[in-house]
Amino acid sequence: MNLRELEIAGLYVAESRVFADERGFFREWFKSGDFEAAGVRFSAEQSNLSMSVRNVVRGLHYSLAPRGQAKVVTCVYGSLDDVIVDVRVGSPTFGAVVSVALAADEGTTVVLPAGVAHGFCVTSETAALSYLLSTPYDAPHELEIHPLDPEIAVPWRLSGEAILSEKDAAAPSLAARREAGELPTYS
Repeated sequence: MNLRELEIAGLYVAESRVFADERGFFREWFKSGDFEAAGVRFSAEQSNLSMSVRNVVRGLHYSLAPRGQAKVVTCVYGSLDDVIVDVRVGSPTFGAVVSVALAADEGTTVVLPAGVAHGFCVTSETAALSYLLSTPYDAPHELEIHPLDPEIAVPWRLSGEAILSEKDAAAPSLAARREAGELPTYS
């Protein structure tokens, strides 16, 4: 597994081989030894699976959990665009947006540092995202930013109108979260 850092500090793409034959395919998407060899320490405390249909946009979500919350995400069915926004106050890349295309039959995984906002949109008929969390979900510390915030201008690859949850549709803008002091700090 090869890890390479992207434009946002602490954000990595991990690429592994895909072994495909007439039965389907096999791939590794998390291997702690390979992460540690690249200088990335990650310990999973929770695992989640999300299944969605085309044009669903989930996010942009982030955590203010006291211990932070890093994530390792991969697509396990279909295809989607995984989006990361640096919302860490004081970060040299504050406001930067990175989008990574993920597909179940490709060997790509995204490693997110604590404090960034995360979202995705489904580009196939149906897709499933599996992700590991470094700390458990903690409702009072979980926040969201409107995924269609024009200040952020995420380049969602949609083939129709975005399908949002009520919570995401009512989420405040990045500017409103910053003004309210509801963003993580960069360290």
